[in-house]
Amino acid sequence: MTTKPRATVDDLYQVEGKAELVNGEIVQMSPTGDVPSRAASAINARLRGYEASAKTGRAYGDNTGFLVRLPGRQSFSPDVAFFVGPRFGGKFLEGAPIFAVEVRSEGDYGERAERKMAAKRADYFAAGTQVVWDVDVLRGELIRVFRATDPENPALYRRGEIADAEPALPGFRMPVDEIFE
Repeated sequence: MTTKPRATVDDLYQVEGKAELVNGEIVQMSPTGDVPSRAASAINARLRGYEASAKTGRAYGDNTGFLVRLPGRQSFSPDVAFFVGPRFGGKFLEGAPIFAVEVRSEGDYGERAERKMAAKRADYFAAGTQVVWDVDVLRGELIRVFRATDPENPALYRRGEIADAEPALPGFRMPVDEIFE
């Protein structure tokens, strides 16, 4: 019986494309399509505006690596994130973002996908993330806002409503309709 060697952060730096280090394995993520990509871009643009006014923390777009030290997870690569902490130059950021956004792609539906997403949210909260947005632009056209203080009961925001990221980002608001433009 052959044992596969555990991947390391150094291995993660060598990956081309988006990936995370989970349970000692490199988990690659496929590129996303039109609508999810535009949604992530819209959220990131709104966060960049918040960054300028809040004067604390920084907004990050897709494919940014965040290193964490959890028993089963060593990194995150959210679609959009907001991080409060030092800069790391060309290296991955160390620590979890305070706000993370996961925009669903074609493969992010079904029981298996729901279990994986719930486990990832639990990891975010265990690492110190305060708020996670689960953005469903393909089927539900809504944002589920999960908070570390009540991770099993998300707030739901639909078209015509304004989502927030309290308490992670005080005063940050985004009309749900903007993610569909």
